[in-house]
Amino acid sequence: MSSPRKSEKIGRSFRDNDKEDREDEEKGGFVGKVKDFIEDVGDKIEEKVGFGKPTADVTAVHFPHINLKKAEIVADVLVKNPNPIPIPLIDINYLIESDGRKLISGLIPDAGTIHAHSSETVKIPVNLVYDDIKDTYRDIKPGSIIPYRIKVDLIVDVPVFGRVTLPLEKKGEIPIPHKPDIDLEKIHFQKFSSEETIAVLKLRLENKNDFDLAVNGLDYDVWLSNANVGGADLEKCAKIGKNGVSYMDLPITFRPKDFGSALWDMLRGRGTGYTMKGHVNVDTPFGAMKLPISKEGGTTRLKKNKEDGGSDDDDENEVS
Repeated sequence: MSSPRKSEKIGRSFRDNDKEDREDEEKGGFVGKVKDFIEDVGDKIEEKVGFGKPTADVTAVHFPHINLKKAEIVADVLVKNPNPIPIPLIDINYLIESDGRKLISGLIPDAGTIHAHSSETVKIPVNLVYDDIKDTYRDIKPGSIIPYRIKVDLIVDVPVFGRVTLPLEKKGEIPIPHKPDIDLEKIHFQKFSSEETIAVLKLRLENKNDFDLAVNGLDYDVWLSNANVGGADLEKCAKIGKNGVSYMDLPITFRPKDFGSALWDMLRGRGTGYTMKGHVNVDTPFGAMKLPISKEGGTTRLKKNKEDGGSDDDDENEVS
């Protein structure tokens, strides 16, 4: 038979256990409610504030400068940040390829920050050196147009989502320019004297590219023998189709006495060499270009005028 003291002790023990269980239940229920409340508030805050993944698109590709050596390419990437805080652009990886062959690739680190609730255009500049292409791909020739594909990976750091990679791409065409071929076909003298001679150069300009050239300016110098007989900056509008030919009249004024024996060679019917150098400013489907023009090793002769027994066409120099 149990003693009253022992029974009291056992009863107290059961009551203490029941109390602890009730406290654990109440504590667990409270913690669970708090946790659910926090998660619910978090979801509502996230929904209210509007965290989301940014979007991006390559909106345009520009060629700010193209010459015979390289093409400067700028890709415009529009990035939209829907979040209430700025997001950093961690890295930009880019690749330009043609028919599956890599032309150039690179990395732009720490590319800036996109402000909260805004859209900003990020510019990706690339220099494409033609010698690097021609050394690698022998089938790419000057004057041709090659297809390209620009692939861009934007890596951004977004709250809630963490690091996000946005893959983009854009297709187009890149020109590989060829300088125009120039020939001096004739020289027509409008006025001839020892003090001042006015002449018009009959110029043949050949476009050796697979794209049109719209000539809007020309600067040039002409040498007969080793004497510079002048040149000019000429504003001339002429369109030369792809692989086409155009003819231009270029005026020059010079003093024959300044170029010595070259004039006497011409007067005696002997050929004298000529050289032309300069640049032609053209508009193309890919933007403006300044292309060099040059011709060395040509020969010109002076024929007699009609009064001296020549024909009607002998008031012009022949060029060969």
